[in-house]
Order: sequence, then structure tokens, then C-alpha cells
Amino acid sequence: MLSPFRRVVGIVGIAVVATLGITACSAGSSDSSASGGKSVVVDSSFDLKTADPNREYETTGSIVAKALYETLLTFKGDDVTKPVDGLASYEMNADNTVMTLTMADGHVFSDGTPVTVDDAVFSLQRVQGIKGNPSFLLEGITVAKTSDTTLTLTSATPNPALPYILPNPALSVVNKKVVESNGGTATDADGAEAYLNGASAGSGPYMLESFDVASQVVFTKNPKYTGDAPAYDRVVLRNVQGPTQKLNIQAGESQVALDLNPDQVAEVGSSDVTVLSSPSRYMIFLLLNQDPSVSAITSNPDFLKAVKAGIDYNKIVDLAGDGSVQPGGFIPSLFVGAIDASDGNQHDAAAAKAALASSGYKGEDVTLNFPNDITVQGLSLQSVAESVQAQLKEVGINIVLAPAPVATELDAYRNGKETVGLWYWGPDFPDPSNYLAFTPGELVGLRAGWAADADQTVTDLATAAKAAVSTDERQSAYAALQKAQNASGPFVPLLQPAQNVVTSKSITAVSLNPVWTIDLAGIK
Repeated sequence: MLSPFRRVVGIVGIAVVATLGITACSAGSSDSSASGGKSVVVDSSFDLKTADPNREYETTGSIVAKALYETLLTFKGDDVTKPVDGLASYEMNADNTVMTLTMADGHVFSDGTPVTVDDAVFSLQRVQGIKGNPSFLLEGITVAKTSDTTLTLTSATPNPALPYILPNPALSVVNKKVVESNGGTATDADGAEAYLNGASAGSGPYMLESFDVASQVVFTKNPKYTGDAPAYDRVVLRNVQGPTQKLNIQAGESQVALDLNPDQVAEVGSSDVTVLSSPSRYMIFLLLNQDPSVSAITSNPDFLKAVKAGIDYNKIVDLAGDGSVQPGGFIPSLFVGAIDASDGNQHDAAAAKAALASSGYKGEDVTLNFPNDITVQGLSLQSVAESVQAQLKEVGINIVLAPAPVATELDAYRNGKETVGLWYWGPDFPDPSNYLAFTPGELVGLRAGWAADADQTVTDLATAAKAAVSTDERQSAYAALQKAQNASGPFVPLLQPAQNVVTSKSITAVSLNPVWTIDLAGIK
């Protein structure tokens, strides 16, 4: 997601590959299904719209596409800091404007036909042409076949994020011949979605048995898959809300639950299940408006310093439960460019009170706006807001909470009219360039009244980060940018809430990733 306040939806945050030292199998996970073979049941709260990989850009859609299809590049396990070969290997030119992809040998679709460069070119051009939710991922990119084994992706401007974009399941490679024969084109006249909602046309570890956006998706093992064979012949992915997921996992009616909140996790007996908690890729933050016409108080640099020093970040993390962390800056800990929490804002009550005295603040009420009908990884923003309110009260700042439904509050946030706002952000893809939105004159910067000419130091560092090429250069540049933003910027990164995944004791391993949530073929 990005945040739901930017585009439509985006990736779910999980970053862990877990091997659980359990070998026994319960009846639930090893029962033979009606179609034969070993099956597993995964419970998730659906936001599913389509099984067409080139149209999906929802959390559940990425899970489905990852099981049915392959991408040109991928990530190994939970590591999103280094793209690896998928259906192809890649090289970038010196200025990051041209990516050359060389197709690997041996990959075949589920009908046994080879995956070719023509399939790859068609698939990427189809993403662009149908103008669906994921089309923006290849915005400004020209896709071209250059030989029987190679294709190029060309950008008019340097695009070092491109290798991190291509593993997205929305950029899966489909069988060109099959899709075209069922109404598929690389234009907005494409009509293959109905077919792809009933049958898969991919080279992934599973094939589509049945698909229902409201209830469940059933997968069967692809006998033609050229990778490591999945442990389960059949996977049932069910649409189940959190409270029922908890009951199902306890009763052995499912083997994996993806959407339990911290309270539900605490209620599950650890002797019956295994709980995996790790930082998600979501970042919850405060913004203090820097436009004096909106607030003379929050636009005061000393008041801003007082807020940053007045918050007890450890208490915020404790509120969110095991697996949650304080991000060092606005880039989550999972990505290239992240900095340690020790390099972030620190709680210092004495410094907060001194800065507050210098600001001239006289105890006026300061309004904190936030959506009260949204949870992030099961964590209520209301609880975070109340904690911030109590902590700032201790250093002399009077915060008045103003919760509202997201539909009501969103316009004020987007239009830069909130005095203090509490929101969250998730990236379109796991690359630090997503977070340039938090710099002066950019999308989120403007929402905080941070104009393009407001902070030349931060602007210059953002420009340097955008131009950095190698991984080491990017790490250094984005680290410097965040440290400067921590010092003077209007954003206060508070928390990366945990993603909780609960499994039955019959499960010995799961493969999780912040882009596609869970690799169904990696369940063992």
C-alpha cells in the first residue's frame, strides 16, 4: 500500500522466513482432500478482486498471483534488499536507465510450453496497456524484445528502483498464446480477466482449481513446475475474519492464520500453536503542520523539537506488542536505506521541556487528527493517539484528540489542513525511493505544509539520494537524508507495528515476505 491514502492498496508487511522445529503432522494439515493428496488450509481476511495477475494490486491478490505465476526477478525468502534471478537474470547500465533481462532456460507453463521472451514482453506490456491498478509500476518504461532470449526495459530517467519493482506479483509472466486466445491484449480492450478468474495461465508452483472473491481460492500442485515441488498438493485459502481465524487455528480447522491482532495473539495458547511476530513494512507517524497559516504553534521549530523529544518511543513499541520496532527514520527497517532506532528521535523529557519553553508555547490546546476506523496490523490508531497525548501531557503539551472516520479525515490530510496528524504509510514496492514523498515539496511533505523551499539541506540530500546508484551509495545517501529529516523535518516516525502469523504445530516452516505476504509453496 502504500498507504491507502496514496494509491489503491499495496503490499502487506511481513519480513520473516521461519523454520519451526516441529515434525509431527496433524490430521488437519495432512488429510487427503477430495481431489487427493496432502492439503493445507490458510485463513486470511480477503481484499481480493481478481485472479488476473496483471490486474491485481491487493494483498490477497498478490498471495494468489505468487502461487500461480512467476516473475522475471524475485526475492529470496524475506530479504527484499537484494533482487535475485527469477525467470530471467538482469543487468543495469551505468546510469540506471536500461535494464537488460536474459531469459533463463527450462521454465515451462502448466500446459508444458516453454516460457519465452515473447511471453515476458507481452505480460509487461499488458500491465501497461490495460491501465489497471498496477500499471503505475511500469510508468515511463519502454518494454522491448531485443533477441530471442533478451528484452530491455528503458527509462527516460535513472530508475535504480526497477530491480525492486519487478518481483511484484502483478508483473507476473502469463502464457501469451493462452491469454490471447481468451481475449487477452496489451491494450485497455483486454478481455482475458474472466478466463483468468477460472483458469491459471502461469508457470508457478500451483494451478487454479477454483476461485471465489468472497469465500475461498483453491490451488492444486502444478506437475510441470520446474522449481522445488511444494510440500502440499492442495492449498485452500479462505476468507475468514480475525476472531474466527483464532478459533479455527485453535481447533485445528486451519493450519495458518494471517490476520490475528495483538490481543487475539495473546489469547492463543502457545502450547497449541506457533506465533511468528516480526516488524511489518508499515510505518506509523505523526506530522506537525509547518504552514503558519494552519498553526503558528506546530510550525515553530522549538515546538517541533519538544514533541520529538517528549514522546517515549519505547512505550509506543510496547503498546504494539512483540515484533514491533521503532524505525530510525521514515524508511522501515526492512529496506535498503533504513537506519537504526538509535539514530532516530529519542525520548528526553528535560530537553522537551527546555525546547517548549523556548517556543513560547503557553499551554494552548493542540488538535491531533486521525482516522478512528482504521487499524494497522490489528493496532488501533486510537490507542496510539491516546498514548501520544498522555506522554506529551507529561512535558506540558496539551493535545486534544479529534478522531474521525477516514472518509471524513482524508480530505484534510491530503489538503494539508491538519494541525497534527497521525497516519501510516506503506510503500508501493520495497525501495527507499518511495519515501522521497516525505521531503519538502513532495506528496506527504506538502500534506505537512513543508514547501519545496522550506529546508534546502533536506532537499539537497533528497536530490543526492535520488541520484545514488550502487547499493552502498544509496544506503549512505538515504541514511543521511533521514538523519537530517529527523533533526528538522515535520515528521515523527513512531512505529513499525508487528505482523503476526500463527501456525499449527503441524507446520514446520513458512516462507513470508513483505511483497506477497506468504509463499503458499513454502509452507511445510
